[in-house]
Amino acid sequence: MGKPTTLVSILLAELAPQLGLEVHIEPEYGYVGQIKTKDGRIFYFRNTNFDLNGQGASELAKDKRYTAYFLHLMGYPVPKGQTFCSKKYLKLLDSDKNIAAACTYAKHLGYPVIVKPNDKSMGYGVEKVYTEEDLLTAMHFIFDESKEDVAVVEQFIEGQDYRIVVVDQEVIAAYQRKPLAITGDGVHTLLQLLTTKHEHFKQTGRHNDIEVHDLRIQKKLQRLHLTYDTIPAKDAVIELLDNANLSTGGEAIDVTHTMHPSYKKMAVGLLHDMALRYGGIDILTKSPITEPINDYCVIEVNSAPGLDYYIELGEKQRARVKELYKKVFLAMIK
Repeated sequence: MGKPTTLVSILLAELAPQLGLEVHIEPEYGYVGQIKTKDGRIFYFRNTNFDLNGQGASELAKDKRYTAYFLHLMGYPVPKGQTFCSKKYLKLLDSDKNIAAACTYAKHLGYPVIVKPNDKSMGYGVEKVYTEEDLLTAMHFIFDESKEDVAVVEQFIEGQDYRIVVVDQEVIAAYQRKPLAITGDGVHTLLQLLTTKHEHFKQTGRHNDIEVHDLRIQKKLQRLHLTYDTIPAKDAVIELLDNANLSTGGEAIDVTHTMHPSYKKMAVGLLHDMALRYGGIDILTKSPITEPINDYCVIEVNSAPGLDYYIELGEKQRARVKELYKKVFLAMIK
């Protein structure tokens, strides 16, 4: 067995003996591996992608607006949105959905709107924009700096952000996701507090895809009439991003056992309707998740949800994640 370095490979290394599996992990990065059963069947995984979901359903889930189209078709509430293309794709598709068209559509939706790459995950490039100038900056970042070919302009929906993880019609984990934030102490500046938080992430081994001087943080501070030199009052909580992805420094609050059963029923049904056996459903809801399902919106479906940040919440969560992957591995080999 190679060196297990990702959460999946580490847990698989722990579980393999009790499941009767022979596991070979690529030794340099520990990112991909082969699973062999006692009867000689072979399966593969690449980080959180397993030989479990069908290829068509998995590929569809990677595309945010195609996913939204089919969810809407089946009666699930989704944000209004459209895709817009890079210059290369405009020629390839003979399309007129360029940046100018995106500006027109955003004005039709009404600011603020959400702008994001169509097929990226972990909060990459996601931005809440308030003006056409900000929209242009966000679109150029996606097309020119990130070299992506399709961007989404989407209606902004208010609500608390949750992820619900399902495997074979069973909800294994659910948690609220809160944006990157700092808590003031009345002594240190915002920059000092944010730098300290980043250092804590490094020391604890937590992966983090947001930089201290990220342009999105700077824009957020401007809207709040704050600067990096501002000294927040003691116990004042200041959110520094609009997206709540854990990969960009957000925090998780476990709601697996407090979430109302109606949300679990919805999540299981939705994943079934998307022809996925394993996945994560991201929703926004204005009502408390402890109450019957009401006034919610599905923002994304992930066919390979990562649980690296959820597992950091404590021993109960680690045990739950280990049990989840045990179910995933068993479901795959069966």
